[in-house]
Amino acid sequence: MNPDASAYSDLPKYPPGFRRRRGLNWGFVGLLYTSFYLCRYNLSIANKSISDEYGFSRADMGLIITTALLTYAFGQIINGLMTDKLGGRKAMLIGAAGTIVMNILFGTVSLLAMGSSIHLHLFGGEVALSLLSLFVVVRGMDGYMQAFGAPGMIKINTAWFARRERGRFAGIFGFMINLGRFGIFKLGPALLAGFTFLGLWQVPPLHWRWLFWVPACICGVVALGMALTVKQTPEEAGFPEAAEFTGGGKDSNEKVRLVDVLLVMISKPVLWVTALAYACTGAVRQSVDQWFPRFMTEVHHMDLNSTQFQFLGFLIPFVASAMDIGGRKMVGFASGVIDSFQYFGGSLAGYFLGGLLDKNWDYYFYFMAPFGLIGGLLMLTIFGKITEQKPSLPKG
Repeated sequence: MNPDASAYSDLPKYPPGFRRRRGLNWGFVGLLYTSFYLCRYNLSIANKSISDEYGFSRADMGLIITTALLTYAFGQIINGLMTDKLGGRKAMLIGAAGTIVMNILFGTVSLLAMGSSIHLHLFGGEVALSLLSLFVVVRGMDGYMQAFGAPGMIKINTAWFARRERGRFAGIFGFMINLGRFGIFKLGPALLAGFTFLGLWQVPPLHWRWLFWVPACICGVVALGMALTVKQTPEEAGFPEAAEFTGGGKDSNEKVRLVDVLLVMISKPVLWVTALAYACTGAVRQSVDQWFPRFMTEVHHMDLNSTQFQFLGFLIPFVASAMDIGGRKMVGFASGVIDSFQYFGGSLAGYFLGGLLDKNWDYYFYFMAPFGLIGGLLMLTIFGKITEQKPSLPKG
């Protein structure tokens, strides 16, 4: 038998119209998650501009980065649990509303500053707050709100994709992440340098604040589209028979306890080795994502609008394993725990790496090399040990 034909014969036989409706669902879910990345990696493009305007050191900028990554990491766990209660659609919309507000606020708060501080009149007295501390607080809140995104998206797509299709979904997930990263690395420099829109309107060079306002507007438009079109499950979209293939019928009625999911996760050494490797790759990934534009600008004097910068490749995170732990009920929590390790590790690429870069840019690659090596060795220890078997959960 033709192996390609055999592979296609194993795919679920969905009812007519299902794949088209799933494509519409996935399109808006994926675009909303992409817009989250526009609102997340805008700071890496604005990093040098903010630092130059207010005299912030690289360690100061790193403090903003570390705070956002840590709140995102903890938010992945907390919001993963909340997503399992709220549903993925509602969670993503809450996250979108939060990141829109925080990005607008991040760009606006500096307008209230007098120098590097803001003076507020509270309780009959005047309180002076450093602008840096406000940036840290606002970006930290943004990190937490963005942490609704990944668990929400995985929650939705776990309901719409059969287990054998989720490897393909992981690839699409990685593509959407890189699309968001490429998008802000294209849009951000264009806003700073000025551009011609549709060959008709000349947009002059804009202040770095627009790197936060424009992505927030884009996210708002996409979130509205998602709110109007996306359904949480195939059943809500009028395809109850699809549950036979996606695991909805039986899985959605199971009562899965948090302690049972934790026990399953703790009992899987491969999972924790993967999580530790994920922490190492997170340190490397965030070093690239957060500092690479500034590195290329300050060290190599590269124009961020140049073709060389625009088409640089970046790491693609791997999240597929999370979708097969806990079923529909606890997938948000499982994915949140696993994904959080990447950001706990990545938080080292903020304040700690920024302090090293204040001394010399030579530390940039010296910082990443050990994490890349350790992460690679950890993955080698579990090579060939990941199976397709779904862990069984006690029913409560």
